[in-house]
Amino acid sequence: MNDITDDRELMRRIAEKDTEALEHVYDRYERAVYSFAYRIVHDTMAAEEVVQELFLRVWNNAERYDRSQGKLSTWMFTITRNIAVDMLRRKASRATADPSGDEALQVLPDTKTDVQEQVSLNWERQRIREAMMELREEQQQVIESIYFQGLTQHEVSEKFSIPLGTVKSRVRLAIRQLHNKLAEAVKGGNAYE
Repeated sequence: MNDITDDRELMRRIAEKDTEALEHVYDRYERAVYSFAYRIVHDTMAAEEVVQELFLRVWNNAERYDRSQGKLSTWMFTITRNIAVDMLRRKASRATADPSGDEALQVLPDTKTDVQEQVSLNWERQRIREAMMELREEQQQVIESIYFQGLTQHEVSEKFSIPLGTVKSRVRLAIRQLHNKLAEAVKGGNAYE
């Protein structure tokens, strides 16, 4: 029995309130869901709350899972994302509704911040970090020095005692690899689907 068929059977059993089926789904997806939630909320306790809420919703709404709409993992990650974004919104609204502490230290809320956009930016940053980790060490060194530390190619050449031409070729190759990796990520969609 493949995972998709197995997932469908497990969801059918969860809809019938079979706790063993829920345990199987939990064991299969908990780590991936937690990692995904953590990338959005950036807090271990909040990520754990998201996971708990997700599995509570799976238990209470298993009959809403429509297998014709996609894989179980896709459905679960969509719900996870919604729970995490809602949590961030509630946290932001509580922070503005319940100001505490020294008034001189309070900061006006940024009403222009879009939580959804912030989540997307965090997701993109994570993709870039992962793509950077796949570069060779010397390429990472050059890219980080130029793009994150603000050094020129000439300064990188002097700092690491490597020819300027080598710096330029490492930058060119690294940029090409990053472009390809990030293009693959965009084409492939969500890594969890």
